[in-house]
Amino acid sequence: MNILDDFKLQYKTGDITQKLIFWNVGIAIPFFVVKSFFPDLFEVLKTWICLHSSFIDALTKPWTFITYAFLHADFWHLLFNMIVLNFSSRLFLTYFTQKQFFGLYLLGAIFAGLVFVLTDLFLQSNTILVGASGAIMAVLIAAATYSPLSEIRLLLIGNVKLWHIALVLFVLDLIQVPMSNTGGHLAHIGGSLFGFLYIKLLQNGTDLSKIVSNVSDYFVSLFSPRKATPFKKVHRNVNQQTQTKTPKPQKDITQQQIDEILDKISKSGYDSLTKEEKEFLFKVGK
Repeated sequence: MNILDDFKLQYKTGDITQKLIFWNVGIAIPFFVVKSFFPDLFEVLKTWICLHSSFIDALTKPWTFITYAFLHADFWHLLFNMIVLNFSSRLFLTYFTQKQFFGLYLLGAIFAGLVFVLTDLFLQSNTILVGASGAIMAVLIAAATYSPLSEIRLLLIGNVKLWHIALVLFVLDLIQVPMSNTGGHLAHIGGSLFGFLYIKLLQNGTDLSKIVSNVSDYFVSLFSPRKATPFKKVHRNVNQQTQTKTPKPQKDITQQQIDEILDKISKSGYDSLTKEEKEFLFKVGK
């Protein structure tokens, strides 16, 4: 088995986390190549797949609210996000389903993008946004909101409660907002707030991830080949049908007389028969 077949097998048998990592890496690496060797093409692609902070630009290209989350600035940005994605998804999937995880991931990315665009109406930074950090923060904060007292063992630190990790990451984004990459950190905060909101609504009976699940299920059914309706055979019991429609025939009169005579013989012997009965048996026996 070559390496390509091995990747195909891992993707096919992997869970939703592994599939999302494959998608992130599979989209980001070609993006890096184009950026390095075809800068002019990169500039064209950037306007169509990255999320621009301009409200009008984002509004006319709504797909960028999702595509930006599968692109990354550089290799280290991609590597760090994939490590945190793997970590946070394992925590979330301890309590919830893969469909809920995927729904939260996409909705977290969209909400983080909306925060990025709306806040830029005041900041006027005229920048672009790439990276899955907002979606990943939504997943991590959701897990921490649902089970804040869960303990995680960190290298060189020891056991740490999950809410401590979530709080530190949130505060780091918060204090870095006025320093650098303002739009990116605001997007992280937006993803975090969505993760918190998702769990609170879920605890009240509203599962926002069903929005994504219903849409994805619809498109899967739309493009999946429809199975022909199997021909249903109806089995009828002919004997039973005949019995219900046709009354059961009475026993043959001759046979009935024979039975009565034989019964009389068994009780009283042959000599008890009348002359007519003896003649009847004689005729039947011929």
